[in-house]
Parts: sequence; structure tokens; C-alpha cells
Amino acid sequence: MKYNIFVNTIQLNGAWKFRNASSSSWLPATVPGCVHTDLLAANQIPDPYYRDNENKVKWIGETDWIYARTFDVSTEFLQQAKVMLHCESLDTITTISINGQEIGRTNNQFRVWEFDIKNALQPGKNEIQIYFKSALLYGQARLKERYIPNWGIENHKLSGGNYVRKSQCNFGWDWGPQLVTCGILGNIQLISFDIARLNDIHIKQFHSQDSVELVIDINAETLIAKPLKAQISIAHEGVDISSKNITLSDGKGQTSITIDHPLLWWPNEMGEQPLYQVEIRLTDGESFVDSVTKNIGLRTLKLIREEDQWGESFHFECNGVPFFAKGSNWIPADTFISRVSEQDYARLLQAAKDTHQNMIRVWGGGIYEPDIFYDLCDRMGITVWQDFMFSCAAYPTFDDEFMANVKEEARQQIKRIRHHPSLALWCGNNELEQGLVGEAWTDTTMSWDDYKKLFDTMLPELVAELDPQSAYWPGSPHSPKGDRYDWKNPDWGDAHIWEVWHALAPFEFYRSCLHRFISEFGFQAFPEPHSINSFTIESDHNINSPIMEHHQRSQGGNARIIHYMLDWFRLPTNFDHQIILSQILQGMAIKYAVEHWRCRMPRVMGTLYWQLNDCWPVASWSSIDYYGRWKAVHYMARHFYAPLHIAGIEDWNTGCIDLYITNDLQAEGNGMILWKLITADQGEIILAGNLPVKIQELSSIRAATLEFKEQLQTYGNNNLLLFFQLEMHEEIVSENLAFFCPPKRLNLQNPEFSVRSDDHQLKITAQKPALWVWVNLDIDAPLSDNFIHLMPGHELVLEIPHSLEPKEILKKIGVFSLWNSYQNVDTPQNN
Repeated sequence: MKYNIFVNTIQLNGAWKFRNASSSSWLPATVPGCVHTDLLAANQIPDPYYRDNENKVKWIGETDWIYARTFDVSTEFLQQAKVMLHCESLDTITTISINGQEIGRTNNQFRVWEFDIKNALQPGKNEIQIYFKSALLYGQARLKERYIPNWGIENHKLSGGNYVRKSQCNFGWDWGPQLVTCGILGNIQLISFDIARLNDIHIKQFHSQDSVELVIDINAETLIAKPLKAQISIAHEGVDISSKNITLSDGKGQTSITIDHPLLWWPNEMGEQPLYQVEIRLTDGESFVDSVTKNIGLRTLKLIREEDQWGESFHFECNGVPFFAKGSNWIPADTFISRVSEQDYARLLQAAKDTHQNMIRVWGGGIYEPDIFYDLCDRMGITVWQDFMFSCAAYPTFDDEFMANVKEEARQQIKRIRHHPSLALWCGNNELEQGLVGEAWTDTTMSWDDYKKLFDTMLPELVAELDPQSAYWPGSPHSPKGDRYDWKNPDWGDAHIWEVWHALAPFEFYRSCLHRFISEFGFQAFPEPHSINSFTIESDHNINSPIMEHHQRSQGGNARIIHYMLDWFRLPTNFDHQIILSQILQGMAIKYAVEHWRCRMPRVMGTLYWQLNDCWPVASWSSIDYYGRWKAVHYMARHFYAPLHIAGIEDWNTGCIDLYITNDLQAEGNGMILWKLITADQGEIILAGNLPVKIQELSSIRAATLEFKEQLQTYGNNNLLLFFQLEMHEEIVSENLAFFCPPKRLNLQNPEFSVRSDDHQLKITAQKPALWVWVNLDIDAPLSDNFIHLMPGHELVLEIPHSLEPKEILKKIGVFSLWNSYQNVDTPQNN
């Protein structure tokens, strides 16, 4: 018999057609894609993100849809022994037919589905049709059969989603719209082969002092009893490092390759991120059959839980070096995830890297992100806390079919993601242990017995089997000792700190929290004014307008922002300044928390703020809005997440300020603290000093305590500021500002800015103290910095990422500070 050696494919991406299942009229569609993007492209619906158009298109999620296309298949392709339909992500509940013959059904967005379709095909033209049943109506019908609890229903979320294996936030969240999608989200293709194909490659690492042993398990699906060989080659930056040939037995084989003097992979700012290419070429002894290439980084990355003086540690360690996890939480970058491009992923993750982040949590209410996401994290040194996709709801773990479906989902995702050096942790779920589990099933809880089936048994067993070198954590938050209901125990485990915001606790509350690892905390702000303009009209520009409230999904969220704003700031005098001041408030909250927790290292060893990004234009906890524009907090993160950082923990009553220096680097050094006490109104220097300091590696120390009780009595809390800097090697590496009262009480005056531009730099000085100086530049690109405190005698130099001439730049900018936010005075600008 003559065999076709290669694995062959026919791509089915591209042009399709689709229709409402109750209509006979077809419209053009694009795959990958979803029904909303196809309806948009066909001009059938308005932009769901504009004003309150979301309400006009909710019917889409309540409707069944049909996608179809024709394709040609050659006689040679059909003569191969096995012909499969391979679907990488179908959203979600489908029936698939080819040439009128049903060939399979799907019910999980997170799985790869394959179906043997050889008998359904014919030489020449064929038609595939995929019927998408409404996931919303399916979930709600299941809910009527047996109710299971789900947070946020009738507030910001549609019911029934916890019965469906698809992105949970697709049903709405307290930052996301209620736009239930369907469609072919991933690649779809035909695969045919005669001999074999590679099914699974598992690479384990065993590190010794100056070498790494790679143990490589190979699994191939074989169709004939023919000897197969695997050629394994290791390369780095195009240079071959090592290779080996092995013979497979029943499609399986294992070998080991040792790499001497390895280049180790490190998280961001701990070292470089070298990647090695592991290529597996399958042959029948003479001819090529199939191949797989995986990029790996050589490293150990562990969750360390050990008894210590405070309880039990919770920190990560790379190559034996502990590190403080600085990062954020990630949600899907668009409600319509098929339109998130590689450039979008790169832009968002680069923004995280640029603000010194070394960890990102892929949150359990979204999706397992595509390969490009993890590839970029590998290249950038951003470690990944990976949730399984369960969040804020009970799940039907009493249903055997549901559990089998989830088991295959988890098996596929573990195998897909496990080789990435950025992978730090598998986590079972988000917030189920925070009140959704009890002794029995009730209207508000699932039972511990049914909870444990999935999160204490199935998932950890799968991780142990398929990725034994990665840690598993049952849920976030989770208390691993004592009473499991005590999910926010400060002595062990991870914590979500939400008293600030949801319970209206003051920012000062953060300083009472000494939890070991804070995997969620946050504060809301409005998106940048240009972003608001994209989904509003001018008459909507009031934060209590129906449209602004429509783009706020946290119940009472806009009122909370104003509540906190009144605590800290004077009310601004116009809409744009109100928007910007909400961002300064957000930045202040996150900075307040992060600086406290970094100062408490090594007791506290991680802060992942909620959240990095948005899925649509909305008031939310994100530091980057939907359009990629940085909020104030993201600029501030460049400072409060810097590897060398000086912070001041003040006591307004005593006039004392503790100065802390945090060093995340694996190097010690000598530095100098430079400080000056100045008046808020004129910038007059009252006192100044220099303090030498020895900075230890990987540490946080209280370097000094300054006391100004006498000066406060003389000048008043409202007219003093402490400006302090850390100098190393004659360079300022960090600077900060402390005040002795809420900023709303400060006796600030017109800063009297002077602005000049040359060589694509903006240079700003002020005659008087200017707090949170921000530059509005009519160019859609982040500045090198923004929202900076500027003192008299200092110059703020900003890089302008644009080719405009200096005079043109000056025409397009506005320079503002906190003082300007409550004045009706234009900012002077001078050359």
C-alpha cells in the first residue's frame, strides 16, 4: 500500500456566511470571529459600545445562529487513512453537519474539538454548517431544572452562565457588558494523515549546579504498525546545542538531553529571558512525517510555603531566588475576543513590563488566553498566575457529564500551557471560597463535598499528572490552614482586600493589612477623556448622566468615586478635571497600598492589583483603558513598582515620617537619602538634610525616621510638604512626596509653569509646588511619564513619542496640576 507520509491540512478560516436560525437571509462572515463582529461588519447593528447601544443588541445572545461555507477536498486528501475536522474554539453549544450529515456536537468554548469526518466528505465541493444554540437560553433552561447560585444576577450579570463552559464574564460583570457571544473564535481546519501525527510533547527540567537535564516524553497517534523515529534537537538563537534520535514504541518514547552551562530564564528585572527551541521531528525512518517546536526557558519557578515567624510564607522563587510579585490581574482584552490582535497583546503586556511588573494573573472569569499571550510573557519575563475558568459562582459538579467535560478542558489546557517558562501557578478558581461554599447546597452556596470533587481532587490530580513541576492552589483567596471559612487569614495563603472600595473603608485601612500575598485589591477610575468622547456625546458629560452610569457596572460605583474624592480632594470645576482627578485618586489608593506592602517585605511578598486592562470602554479598576490609554495609576506604577524605591509612611498626628527603602535587585549598594521640608504655598525650604544608607539586596528596610512636630506647629499641617529622593552613584533612582493632611487642605498656589520643547522633549518647571502634574497632549501615545510632583528648582523632562516639531508640540499641549483642577484659570505655557 502506498502511504502519504505527511500530515496534511485544509484551512477553513476566512470567508463564511451566517444567518439568524429563524431567517433565510445569509450575510457574509469572517472566521475566526463572532456573531457580533460579523453583524457589525455587515452594518446590521450599531456599535454595542457606543452610548447605551448594548441594550439594543442583547437579543443577539438570545438567538440561535447558523454559520456555513463550502470547501473543496481532493481525492488524494480523502484517500488518507484518517480525516479529521479540527476546531480550536467553538463558542459554545453547537451541532456540526457536513453535507447534511451531523458529525458532532460541542458544549465547551475552552476545548479543542476533533471529529472523524472521512465518511461525510466527498471529492470536490463540500459544505460545512455549524448551528449555534443560544448559550444564554440553554443556561437559563438548566437553571430552571436545578438552581445553583451565582453572584451579581439582576445587578450586572445575566443568569445561567455557570451551567455553560464559556467565558463567564461574557454574561456581564461589574466592569463588563452583557453581550453573550457565539461563533467560531479559533482556527478551524481539516487534518488528514496515513501514518502518524505528534499528539503530545512533555518537557520536564531537572537542574543541577551548572547543567539542566531535559526529560522529553513524546506521544504520537499512530495508524499503522510501522517503526517511527523521533529526532530531537535543541537550539538557542539559531545555534544548535544538542540533538538525539530515538525509536518510538507504540507511538511513545522518552529521552533525556543535558544542557551544560545553561542560560537561565528570569522574571522581569531579575535577569534575561533566553529561550531555547526544542524541535521534535517524527519520521518513519526515512521520510518526514510531522513536527512540533516548543520554546522553553531553563528555570525553576516555585511557590514557597514554609513555616516562619508570622505563620506560613507564600512567595515565589525563581532559580532559588525569592522575589516580590509585582503585578496585576488580566481580563479578556475585548468582549469580542476574536478581534484582539497580536499587537494588542504586545502593547498591553509591554505596558506591564514597562511598569516593572513581573507577574500577571489570568483571572478565572475570562478565558485561557491564546498561545501568543504566553509567548509574549515568556519573552518579557512576566510570570503567569493561571486560574482555571471558574469564578464567583457555584458549578454543577454533581453532574457527571459536566465533570467529564471540565476534565478534558483542564487536560487540554494544562498540556498546552505547561511548557511556558512564565507559568508560575495553576489556581482552581476565583472567589468561590469567599462565601459560595457551605456545608450543603443552598440558595447561596454549593456543598463542600461537591466543591472538593473539582477543586481538591480532579484539578490537583490532573496538574500532578500532567505538570508535576508546577504548583497548584485550590482557589483565590484560600486559607490552607485551620478553618477554611477563614479565607482572609493574614498568617497564610493569599487574600483579596476589598474593604477599600466595596465597604467604603478609608485608604488608611490598607496599612492594617499584613496578608502574605494580596492577589486582588483595587480602586476605580474613569477612562481618559478622549476615550469617554468615543462613546458619548457632549450632553452625556456628567458622571451622573444615564450614559456615564450605563458605562459603570459596579453598583453605586460613581457615587463611591465621589465619596472618596471628597475625602481627599476639592471638587474639580469641570468634567475633564473630574475624570482626571478620579484617576489621581485611583493612583493614590493603589500607591498607598503597594508602598505599605512593599515596605513589609518579606512578610508580604506579592501585590497584584485589580486590574490591568478593560474589555470595553467603562469606568473600572483598570490601569489601562479599553483603547490602550494609560490612566494615572499606570504612570504611577512606574514609580511605586520600581526595583529601587523610597517610600514614606507618615503619621499626621505626631509629625513623624518613616522612610523605607525597598530593593528588589540581587545587588547591594550605598546610597544617600536627600530630603527637604518645604512650604506648600511658596516652596520655601524650611529644613533639609542628607542621610547615607546601606541598601541590602532583596530587602526592605526602615532607613530613617524624621520628626517635624515643631515645624507643624509653626507652619501648620496644611502648608508643609516633605520631598525626598534616593541617590545612588550620583543619580536619583527614586523620589517621593509626603504630606501632613489630605491634599484638599493644602495651601497650594498657582504653580506658574514654564514649558519649552526641544528635540522631542517637553521641559517643565514651576515657581511653586505642583502636585500630580499632568500633560494633556493631543497625540495618542503614552508619554515617558505623567502625574509627577514638581518642586521649585527642579525640571520635569518628558519624552514625546512623536515626530512633531517643538513649536507644534507646544500648540498641542496643556499642563495641569492639582491646583488647576479646582480653578477656572488657564495654564500658562511659555517657550
